[in-house]
Amino acid sequence: MSKSRLLLLLNDDTLDSTLKSIAQSVYDGNRITDEQCQYLFEEASLSYVGVLANFIREDRHGDKTYFNRNFHVEPTNVCLYTCTFCSYSRLIKKRDEGWEYSLDDIMDIIKQYDNKPVTEVHIVGGVLPQYDVPFYESLFSGIKKHRPDLHVKALTPVEYHYIFKKAKISYQEGMERMLASGLDSMPGGGAEIFHPEIRDEIAGGKCTGEQWLEIHGIWHKLGKRSNATMLYGHIEEYKHRVDHLSKLRSLQDETGGFQTFIPLKFRNKGNQMSHIEESTVVEDLRNYAISRIYLDNFDHIKAYWPMIGRDTAQLSLAFGVDDLDGTIDDTTKIYSMAGAEEQNPALSTEQLVKTIRAVGRHAIERDTLYGIVQDFKNHEFADDKQFRGYLSLPVSN
Repeated sequence: MSKSRLLLLLNDDTLDSTLKSIAQSVYDGNRITDEQCQYLFEEASLSYVGVLANFIREDRHGDKTYFNRNFHVEPTNVCLYTCTFCSYSRLIKKRDEGWEYSLDDIMDIIKQYDNKPVTEVHIVGGVLPQYDVPFYESLFSGIKKHRPDLHVKALTPVEYHYIFKKAKISYQEGMERMLASGLDSMPGGGAEIFHPEIRDEIAGGKCTGEQWLEIHGIWHKLGKRSNATMLYGHIEEYKHRVDHLSKLRSLQDETGGFQTFIPLKFRNKGNQMSHIEESTVVEDLRNYAISRIYLDNFDHIKAYWPMIGRDTAQLSLAFGVDDLDGTIDDTTKIYSMAGAEEQNPALSTEQLVKTIRAVGRHAIERDTLYGIVQDFKNHEFADDKQFRGYLSLPVSN
């Protein structure tokens, strides 16, 4: 179905030559240029980019849609930095409004998931002096000692840049120490927008875009994997998105260490950018699709369902997305405090599988590194009679 739709585009005489050329490149499996990516943002319709992105998605993954069973731990929401887009953090002078967990506090949270079939703990939070290199070495090694099978996905380059600078060690030494203490992979946060024209305005004081990329590159060269993000829909222009994507694609060409790309929608509740109107669902879907088309060397595109809501997440599965993140059985507040659709972001495995099935896709539980934990294609739940018909539905386009 996706191939036939792309062939129709290639034979559509109403398309201009640039859009036809891009469609031909996608059909032939060739890379599009930065200029063509910019053109997609400026000129292409939602239906056009959807056809191209879905073709790539189904060519690589068929109707498979991945998720994992994970939980988040946020050591603190008190932070030295004052990012204008952030609704989550609290300044040190207002630290009574936030939380600061001790090592024991965090381990107590970890232990609440003992004997539960989660495969990953995702650890990110604010930046404070007490959360330093020895703290995280103790935390990671403590988690591994307590539960060796639990994958530790933790901290962004924003946090690593700060703690390594404080410890007066190089990025290389710092990442080697994190690896030795039990870190398994890195999430993609803190990328925001790489271009200094925008980054300095919305995230001044944090690590630069170049430093973010450098830390991920070092991690990749240690043989480990990570994710990448882009915060979009605020003051950036399309050229800044293209620049961001281009830098990610270039590093991926060099290291091959990125697993998935996650576009993150700016939410305007309770921050210094509340006056900026949020992007529409149409623009969200276009952004997913164009990211899928451009990032030809990324295996996966993920939609973070708590941020955009389940309905839009379902729609995204026809616009290049093949991963809906996880069950997120926790109380993560980073996006709910910014006005995300999902204020209590937790889904049971059954709920998430049925969310995926409801749009004709095939749910697969993965581990962090995309190993298959359980294939739900033929799995039936207790009340599955009303859902059984979805198992034979064609993939939505």
